[in-house]
Amino acid sequence: MRDDAELAPAARKHFSQLKKEVRTAAADQVRRFEAAMVTQRVWTAAEFQDLFVRHPLLWHLVRRLVWLGESAGKATAFRVAEDRTYADVEDETLLLPGDATVRLAHPLHLAGSLDAWSELFADYEILQPFPQLGRPVHALTGEEAAGHRLTRFEGAKVPTGKLLGLQRRGWERGTPEDNGVERWLSRRLGPDCYVVVAPDEGIAVGMVDTFPEQVLETVWLDTRPGDYWPSREHPLRFGDLDPVTASEVLADLTELTSA
Repeated sequence: MRDDAELAPAARKHFSQLKKEVRTAAADQVRRFEAAMVTQRVWTAAEFQDLFVRHPLLWHLVRRLVWLGESAGKATAFRVAEDRTYADVEDETLLLPGDATVRLAHPLHLAGSLDAWSELFADYEILQPFPQLGRPVHALTGEEAAGHRLTRFEGAKVPTGKLLGLQRRGWERGTPEDNGVERWLSRRLGPDCYVVVAPDEGIAVGMVDTFPEQVLETVWLDTRPGDYWPSREHPLRFGDLDPVTASEVLADLTELTSA
């Protein structure tokens, strides 16, 4: 049967538009899932089933990731199989307790089974929507854990465009001050807890290319974003952060300062 000569062009155009909208929606959801892993957002088992596993589009992303079910103090990693059941790293069917919570697993949650999960996904030729199993992990030094500054990144010269790119990873630019210059960028890590980066020149609002390169003067942990004053009390310590949050902060800054 041939397509209707009058209706077919409009139908093809509509279908093409739908495909574009699905691709855009999928890209947005990938960013949301990655952010959920970084911030360790949790859902109930029922929410996970209803919002993700039963969703006609999202479940295609969900089944390409490793999840962590937690109940009664025990955490078990699992994936969503092709038939929408749950399976552990041994590919055995897993039943989540009704009171379980679910989160996206970070590599630090999978220390003893990371290689096995990577091998399983490779065997099934499952391509992940963002780096999860192969995600680099980072750790604080003893000195960094005991303090409120990350001096290893201070003094590094970075392109301003790369500095602005931190916004895609949840960082926010500071309030414009004299002459409309933003003196810092910060990322909120919890209630009254921010990691802050202060570049030497700052970012000129509306003219971000005024200073094409910046030197990172200070990188520190604070109860609020703002200028760094050595004389002010800084009660927070990087060692108080959970390992996942610390790893992701270090990952952001390592990426920022890498050549």
